[in-house]
Amino acid sequence: MLTRLERAKLFAPFDAMKGLKEALRDREERHARVARHEISDEQAEENSRAILKLERGMLVEVYCHHAFHDVVIRGAVTELDLTLKKLKLNGKNILFDDIYAIAVKDPPR
Repeated sequence: MLTRLERAKLFAPFDAMKGLKEALRDREERHARVARHEISDEQAEENSRAILKLERGMLVEVYCHHAFHDVVIRGAVTELDLTLKKLKLNGKNILFDDIYAIAVKDPPR
């Protein structure tokens, strides 16, 4: 007679193609990647002006290239490093060169 635990092992879910789902998901993610595109000189100048006005805690919306994808990241500025040319938003480091546009959602008072 089988114990309850032994019976449970017999009927446990079985994945005949272990790792297939992960491999497919990884392939789809790699296929969806895009290259960072260049922005105009005017947009670069506008971004520079916006970056110089940023302060910690400001709510912003950043259109950028991040982790091989063009994304919009919204949140509060947690770090701004003008020397290393990076912005930290929601725990994500965004290089100034990867920014397409910045929209300040919470202007300073």
